[in-house]
Amino acid sequence: MSSLGSSVGNEARDKARFREADEVATIRRAQLLRYEYLDTQNYSLPNGPIFDIISVQEMYKDYFTILSADVGTYVFAITNRTPQSLISSLKSRFQDHRIIIKMTSESGWRDIMKIYDPPKVVQYQDIDISSYGSSSNLAQVSKTLEDVHSDDLLGYIIEQAYKLESSDIHFENARDFVRIRFRIDGMLHVIAALTHPKYYQVQQSIAVRAGISSSSNDAQTSHLSERVTGTDGQEEVLNMRIETVPTVYGQDAVLRLFNFDIELLNLDNLGLDAREREPIEEVIAHPHGMVLVVGPTGSGKTTTLYSILMRLNTPERKLMTLEDPVEYGLDGMSQIPVDTRNGDSFASKFRAVLRLDPDVIMVGEIRDEDTAHTALQASITGHLVLSTFHASSAAAAMSRMLGMVGRNPIFASAVKLIVSQRLVRKLDPATRQAYQPDPATIKHFQENLSDLPSGIQVPQDLNSFQLFNPGKSEENPFGYKGRTSILEELTIGEEIRALLGAEILPTSQQLEEAAKRGGMITMYQAGLLKCLSGETTLEEINRVM
Repeated sequence: MSSLGSSVGNEARDKARFREADEVATIRRAQLLRYEYLDTQNYSLPNGPIFDIISVQEMYKDYFTILSADVGTYVFAITNRTPQSLISSLKSRFQDHRIIIKMTSESGWRDIMKIYDPPKVVQYQDIDISSYGSSSNLAQVSKTLEDVHSDDLLGYIIEQAYKLESSDIHFENARDFVRIRFRIDGMLHVIAALTHPKYYQVQQSIAVRAGISSSSNDAQTSHLSERVTGTDGQEEVLNMRIETVPTVYGQDAVLRLFNFDIELLNLDNLGLDAREREPIEEVIAHPHGMVLVVGPTGSGKTTTLYSILMRLNTPERKLMTLEDPVEYGLDGMSQIPVDTRNGDSFASKFRAVLRLDPDVIMVGEIRDEDTAHTALQASITGHLVLSTFHASSAAAAMSRMLGMVGRNPIFASAVKLIVSQRLVRKLDPATRQAYQPDPATIKHFQENLSDLPSGIQVPQDLNSFQLFNPGKSEENPFGYKGRTSILEELTIGEEIRALLGAEILPTSQQLEEAAKRGGMITMYQAGLLKCLSGETTLEEINRVM
């Protein structure tokens, strides 16, 4: 079966399982509360919809519906979300009628509500990126989402995010509404505001398809797939990771979109110059030792590691990864999930993997001393170990690793490269606008670039240069297009080797100064050079640094 066909089949099975569980839970609750259970899977209103007794808005608000209105008797269906006070309210409101209460599942309630509120024929307009930030567009998109039928709502939001090349979709609960934001090129943009009842429909769609609870009091992680159509009209399956967390006003959710093309996992696409490529190419040519890529969440660490893995992915090598969770499915390597929330650990899985005789091992993250020691030992026994690490700079990462493993004679020979990186937005060359910096900015560049290693070419004369601001156009109102990496690369030179052999472990500042004397360009210096070359802005460098 194709991946598309498999996705469709899995989706149908997930929906069926969720519906069955919903009905079973409702039967039990109906028995407990002594209400008659109503199965709506093959149900139609006896005398058609009734609009003159209860409004559709009321039924949506309190998650109930009216089933029939015979002479002297009204029959209502309630759900698990119906307030208990509603039943007393109905009896008080219709004192001259006999009130009969039945209980149906939330899925069943939605079935009946489709009779009262049939799916509207909606012209689903694409969200226009050129109008982000304007109140009129927010109102327009919000209205469109309110009109989109519940069965289509989640798919519509995902497809719009995909078309706009978003990396994440954020659903954020406030007192009176739920905000939707897309992260595009690392920046969040407000797309729309949903009412809470409409967002509940989105929650239910996520819960059904991702196998999670829409009312859990704990944080949850899961996955789902969606068929999407790109701007070229081609349909494909988009994989997403789901994270939910309860908040004061409801359950927030973030959908991370893995909308990547495997062909893009290439070192050529990272925006590295020849100087930056050289130490990485050296590791690829001699794959042994340890390589760490450090930076905050969203800095492109995983993409960099996968790009290196793709270069190493040849038939004569055995590649294995340990990930929490597995983000990209790649051919030619064994990818092993590590569920740390349920008791798994990178260290135990790492030791098991070593018994399978791999050549290259990628560890999703080094989080503890046990994993650090295991990785260090593996890296001096003929393996190449790639991993991520949380630190603010390459020198800080080395200092933290030393704190984990202590004074270890094999450390200097094991670590081949530490890369610290960030992602910055690239200026749109078609709209960028040049300007002359003020004297204070000129002095700032001169001071920070005064100790560059010899042989480094500065794009402009530091006594007189121009910088760039983003411009605007109807097609691109932000002036940025895509992102590029800025990074620093720390390798073990003689001075650092001497520091590692000293009685007292070096500080991160001592390591950074020694690395700079050995030819390292700091991440901030790399960012300033990209400003001078017109690739990005000083404001963007300062934002991410």
